[in-house]
Amino acid sequence: MHDAYEATLMLKLGVQIESMTAYDDYLLIGTREGHLLMYNVAFGGNDSKGNENKNPSLYRYSKNFSKKRIVQIAVVPEYNLLLLLTDNIVCIHDLNSTNLNQIGQLQKTRGATLFALDIQRHENIAGEVNTVVTLCVAVKRKLQLYYWKEKKKTFEEFFGVEVAVTDMPRELSVPDIPRELAWCGETLVLGFRGFSYTLMDFQGKAKELFPTGKSPEPSITKLSDNSFVLGKDSQSVIMDTNGELIQHNPVKWSDLPSALAWDDPYLLGIVHDTLEVYTLESCMHIQTIPDLNKARLICRCKQGKVYVASMSQVWCISATDFAQQIRILLEQSQFQLALKLTNLSDLSEEEKAKKTYKIQTLYAHHLFRNKNFREAMQQFLKLGTDPYEVIRLFPDLVSQPSNANEPNEPEPNLPKLQDRDLESGLLALIDYLTEVRYKLINDSQAKEKDANGKIKGKVTAQGDKLKNITPVATEQLLKIIDTTLLKCYLQTNDALVAPLLRLNHCHLAEAEKTLLQHQKYPELIILYQTKGQHKKALELLEKQSKENDSSLKGTERTIQYLQHLGKDHMELILKFAGWVLEQDPGEGLRIFMEDVQEVEHLPRPKVLDYLLRCHKDLVITYLEHVVHVWEDNNPLFHNVLVHQYKEKCLAALTPSVTPAEKENVQHIRQKLQQFLEKSQHYTPETVLRDFPFDCLYEERAIILGRLGRHQQAVSIYINLLNDVPKAIQYCNNVYARYQNQSQADKNKQQDGNEEVYVTLIRQLLRPDDREGCASELMLMDPSSTTQRTAQPDLETALELLEEHAAKIEPQKALDVLPDSVPIGRIRHFLEASLQNNINEKRRMQVLKGLLYAEHLQVQEQRMHYESQSVLMTEFNICPVCKKRFGNQSAFARYPNGDIVHFSCQIRKM
Repeated sequence: MHDAYEATLMLKLGVQIESMTAYDDYLLIGTREGHLLMYNVAFGGNDSKGNENKNPSLYRYSKNFSKKRIVQIAVVPEYNLLLLLTDNIVCIHDLNSTNLNQIGQLQKTRGATLFALDIQRHENIAGEVNTVVTLCVAVKRKLQLYYWKEKKKTFEEFFGVEVAVTDMPRELSVPDIPRELAWCGETLVLGFRGFSYTLMDFQGKAKELFPTGKSPEPSITKLSDNSFVLGKDSQSVIMDTNGELIQHNPVKWSDLPSALAWDDPYLLGIVHDTLEVYTLESCMHIQTIPDLNKARLICRCKQGKVYVASMSQVWCISATDFAQQIRILLEQSQFQLALKLTNLSDLSEEEKAKKTYKIQTLYAHHLFRNKNFREAMQQFLKLGTDPYEVIRLFPDLVSQPSNANEPNEPEPNLPKLQDRDLESGLLALIDYLTEVRYKLINDSQAKEKDANGKIKGKVTAQGDKLKNITPVATEQLLKIIDTTLLKCYLQTNDALVAPLLRLNHCHLAEAEKTLLQHQKYPELIILYQTKGQHKKALELLEKQSKENDSSLKGTERTIQYLQHLGKDHMELILKFAGWVLEQDPGEGLRIFMEDVQEVEHLPRPKVLDYLLRCHKDLVITYLEHVVHVWEDNNPLFHNVLVHQYKEKCLAALTPSVTPAEKENVQHIRQKLQQFLEKSQHYTPETVLRDFPFDCLYEERAIILGRLGRHQQAVSIYINLLNDVPKAIQYCNNVYARYQNQSQADKNKQQDGNEEVYVTLIRQLLRPDDREGCASELMLMDPSSTTQRTAQPDLETALELLEEHAAKIEPQKALDVLPDSVPIGRIRHFLEASLQNNINEKRRMQVLKGLLYAEHLQVQEQRMHYESQSVLMTEFNICPVCKKRFGNQSAFARYPNGDIVHFSCQIRKM
C-alpha cells in the first residue's frame, strides 16, 4: 500500500448538494433547492499572507436556476453546452452566458428519470477534431436516443434533428425503468433496481448479464469504450461489451460502495465515510482515505483529480506525485503499476521510454529472483537486453577472465539454483538464447543483402542494445551465446550438443575445455571439424580408436572424416590414412574410392603414387575402381593397371607359389587379357616395352595387334602357342573392328587390317617364312626357334578361304597359295570372290545412277529459279519507305514477291 491520493476539503456549502460534474478547471454543483453553482477550481497564485491559494472561486451562480432539484448534470465542453435533468425533463443551457441561460428543453423527454451522455472525439487526416455526441434519455420504460456529429449553430438544429436520418432508432423499449445507464462505444449498459444488468445495442437487441445481488441498487462505472465495471454486493466485476468477463477476479470492497469512479489506473469507491482505492489487474488494495463525512457523490474531472461530495461538503482528491509513487511501487515490487503510472505521467516521450525500460528490466530481474525463469526470459527478450547480462545471472556459465585486471563479478542477490530450479532456469535460458541467436543471424544476413543492394529497409526487431550492431560485435556476441548454449545443453539435454556444433560460433578454447571436462569426444570432433582444426580431430580419432570403451573405437569414424576433407587437405589425408590402411586395408581403401563428392575429386595421380610407395597390394583394387567404376580415361591409370596385372602374373612363375596362389594368378591373367582387349586408353608402345619375351605370349600378341603388327601377332599364335583356333579368333576380331570403323578411319590406318586373313593363311602355308616377324621370335627364344616352327597346314588354309571368301582379296590369296593346289579345291572361293565383285560392281552402278538422278533434279530446280524475273519500272514503290525506285537503286526481293530497297530490308524485318 501507498498514498496514491491526498484529500483536501475544498467547499462547505449551506445548501444540499444533489448532483455534480466537472471538466477542465471547472466544477458544477446542482442542489436540491434548484441552485446551480459553477466554481473555478484552478489553484494558483498566493493569498495576502503569501501562502498558495487552494480555494476555488465561484465563477457562475444561479439561485433561481430551477424550481425543482437538479438530479443530473452533464457538459459538452466543445460547444459550451450544459445538459441537466430537473423536473423530469432534460434542459439545455449555454455555459458562456453569465446566468447560464436556458437554450431550450427536450419536450419529448418529459417524465425522464435518467440520461447518459457520450462524447467521442475523432481526429481526421487534416488534423481537425470532430466531436460526435450521443444522448440516451430514460423516460419510464423507453430509451430515447439522440445523435449529432455536425457543428450546428442553434439548439433546434442540435437536438431537433429527426433520428430517421441516422442509423439509430428513435426509441428503444426496456422491461423496467433503468436506475443506472452508461454508454460504452455503441453499446448501452443498463441497470435495473432489484433486477439485473443488461446490454443493449442500437437495434434494441438485449443481452441479460447477472442480477444486482443483495443490494437492490445497481452500479455501473465506465472504464473505456469497450469495458465497464458492474457492482454486485461488495464486489465489482469487470466486463466487456460482449458480456464476457475481462478478468475472473473481481475487486472486493470492505463493504458495499455507494459510488465509484475510474481514474486510470485506480478504481475509487466511497464506502461509508471513507474512500477506498484499488487497482483492477491484481485487484490490490492501494489506499483508504478516511474522514469523508457522509460522502455520497464522486466524479472524475481529469487524470489525477477526482471530486467527492457529501450533502454540504466537497473534497478534492488529488493524485500524489507520480515520481514518488513510482519510487514506492518499485520498492514494493509493484512493477506493472509503476509502468502504468509512467505512461500516464507528463514526462517527455524519450524520458518515458528510458523510465519504462528501466522498470521493465527491474521487473525481469525480480521475476528471475522469484524463480519465474520463463517469464523473466520473455521479458528480457522483449526488452532486447544484452544477452551477456542475462547469462551473468548464471555465474557458473560465465567464463573466468584470463586477465586478472578484468574481474567478472556476478550479479548481487542472485538465488542459488540447484536441482530442479537449476534445470528450469537453464531451459528458460536456452529458449531465450536460441531466439536471440536466430534474430542476430537473420539481422546479420539482412544487413549483408542490404549492403549488396539486394534488399532495403530491413529493420531489426531486437531491442535498443542489439540494433545497429556491427558485424564484429555480432560475431563476438554469437560466440558468447553459442558457448553458453553448449554448456546449457551439456547440463540439460546433451543430445542437442551435436546439432549445435555442426553450425556454431563457439569460442574454440572454452568449448574445447568444456567438452573435455564432460568427455564428449564425438562432439569434440565435430567442434574441431567446424573450426577447421582437422589435425587435432584426426589425432584425437587415432587416439580414441585404441580405447576399448570409446564410441570412436575402430577406423570407421576416421574413414568418414578423411572422406570429407577434400583435395585441399591432401597431405593431411595421406598422413592419417596410413594407420587406417595398415589396420584395415579393405575398409581403409574407402578413403580413396567411396562414392562421395570430395573423394571423387581427390587428385588421383597423388593417391596412386602414395599407394605405389606405401601400400602396393592395394593399387590394383584402387585402379580397377578408377577405371571401371569412375570410367577415368587417363592413360596413366590404364598403363599402370596393365603393369600391376603383369607383375602379379610374373610373380606366380616362381617355384614357391602355392596352388591357391596359382589359381588367383590365373584369374588375374584372365582380367589382364580382357583389359588389354577392351581398354582403348592404355598406350600399347609403352606397355609392350616392359613386357617379357619369355612368357605371357598371348598378352603380347594382343598388344601387337593393338599396334597393327598382325603378322607378328599371328606368328606368336601359330609358331609359339601352336593354337590355330585362337589365331582364327584373333583375325575375326581384327576384321570386325576394321568393318566397324568409318571410311575416314580406314583411310588413315595403313596397318593392313583388311589383309589379316591373308597373313594367317601365309603363316599356315609357310611357317618357315619369318619375314617381318623373325626378330620378334628370336627375341622371345633365340635358341629354339627352329624347334617351334610348325608344319604347313594346307587344309586349314583352304577351309579359311572357303569360310571367309568374301573377306579376302582373290589376287593376294592366290599369290600365297602353292601352285600345286588344284583349281577345284579353290572353286568355291573363286565363285564367292567373283560374286562378291559382281555385287560390288552392281552396287556402284546403282549408286552412280542415283547420284546422276539427283544431279538432274538439282539442275532442274536451278533452271526453275533462274527463269523467274522481276520487272522494275518508275512506278514501283517500296512498301517500307513508300518511295520510288531510282535508276541506281539497289533492291532486295523476298520469297513472297515483295521488293524493297536494299537499305530498307532490315527495317522490314
